[in-house]
Amino acid sequence: MRVVVQRSKQASVTVEGDVTGRIKSGLVVLLGVTHEDTEKDATYLADKIANLRIFEDENEKMNHSVKEAGGDILSISQFTLYGDCRKGRRPNFMKAAKPYEANVLYEKFNASLQDQGLRVQTGVFGAMMDVQLTNDGPVTLVIDSRE
Repeated sequence: MRVVVQRSKQASVTVEGDVTGRIKSGLVVLLGVTHEDTEKDATYLADKIANLRIFEDENEKMNHSVKEAGGDILSISQFTLYGDCRKGRRPNFMKAAKPYEANVLYEKFNASLQDQGLRVQTGVFGAMMDVQLTNDGPVTLVIDSRE
């Protein structure tokens, strides 16, 4: 499982003109699932993200997690994180999990975040989405459950 985590001042996701998720301060998480991923990967990444110390304390040091900072999560499924661009000019998405399996793990990931007391907003799995955010910092990290 692979995620791109962006600390944000505000973010929203729109599907066909309707806002399906909106947060103020918190994290935007783009989540990709591959064939080998399991529920263990989903819970590992949820725990990692919930406790990742990337919010500033009173001394402007990154010492607080999203939980400690009182932030929310905007979770977006994104199979393109497993796009392979090494050959040709068109990405190959063969490493991305099939939609049904990916959605099951995406839902498990979101539930694991909620189990930690976080408010989680989402897009719509498999839909074309417009994501808007104000990246705070900017702080952007890539985390892979296999690395």
